[in-house]
Amino acid sequence: MNTRDANSPATASESPKKTMLSAVQPTNPMTLGNLIGAVRNWTSLQRDYDSIFFAVDQHAITVRQDPKALHENTLRAMATFIAAGLDPESCTLFVQSHVPEHVELGWILLCNSTMGELNRMTQFKDKSQKEGAHIPTGLFAYPTLMAADILLYQTQLVPVGEDQKQHVELTRDLALRMNHSYGSALFTIPEPFIPKVGARIMSLQDPTKKMSKSDPDPKATIFLTDTNKQIQTKIKSAVTDSGSEITYGADKPGIKNLLDIQGAMLGEDPAAIAQRYLGKMYGHLKVDTADIVVGHVSKIRDESDRLLGDRAELGRLLAIGAAKARARARTTLDRVYQAVGFVPRG
Repeated sequence: MNTRDANSPATASESPKKTMLSAVQPTNPMTLGNLIGAVRNWTSLQRDYDSIFFAVDQHAITVRQDPKALHENTLRAMATFIAAGLDPESCTLFVQSHVPEHVELGWILLCNSTMGELNRMTQFKDKSQKEGAHIPTGLFAYPTLMAADILLYQTQLVPVGEDQKQHVELTRDLALRMNHSYGSALFTIPEPFIPKVGARIMSLQDPTKKMSKSDPDPKATIFLTDTNKQIQTKIKSAVTDSGSEITYGADKPGIKNLLDIQGAMLGEDPAAIAQRYLGKMYGHLKVDTADIVVGHVSKIRDESDRLLGDRAELGRLLAIGAAKARARARTTLDRVYQAVGFVPRG
């Protein structure tokens, strides 16, 4: 019996595993939020799915980047993926710019999108306000490149936070439009996959906002390159809430954030962790959280440093991943080229 989704193209993988894809933008070093909200989930899922993970360096240049910093942050991101437990033999790991098919499909999808759709994207609205009158064109158009990232691999599941669901919705709309316009099922229609635990880690200085790489307050974010001392200092200075009782709830966002961090690191229910702090002070929670984070982050940081010390070996692993990705991406792109009427390559 054929159980393949009726919306899936004939070229989709016939593997019993569903294809899952996600990526991180290599602007600044990765954060504890990236680790908890993305990479740790990837490591637990990589063998259950046909998994594809990459660093989106082409998305990064929608705003001006320091070239040397982008280069190093991209390599650091890939080293961190591996150090955190992603296995290059169990999943496909690569750098976006190493697979030119992303940009090629991105242009076709851009031509099949509308300005109204892109203008409605929440992240464009937020980021363009910061740019003033000089809004980069790439900032407006990059959602179609993100759609290409997903559709190239006939992706079925996209692990995303709530703030990225809109991009998956646009991707679905573009895929359905292309499938309808060209009379064939070119693309699998992807679904957002939102992890229930640890999907959203908040700023240590404003727990109503998501932890961000670009936060201007250096105490707000834990980077995976931070020293043990820096991690301890940041968590011990984290903003807490009025009162002194440690409970898990929306009425205490600062305490909830620390309990969420512990829960994600330990693989436990944050509400259950809160019960262990009955009668204890906020300081106890901060010290314990700092120790737990140091225990996990220090191992990843040290292994990332080791991998970065052997650039030839890291480059070899990235080349293998890019070759695997290109072989798959080319199959999809060839079908799309034929469907839109492009002359086949010689």
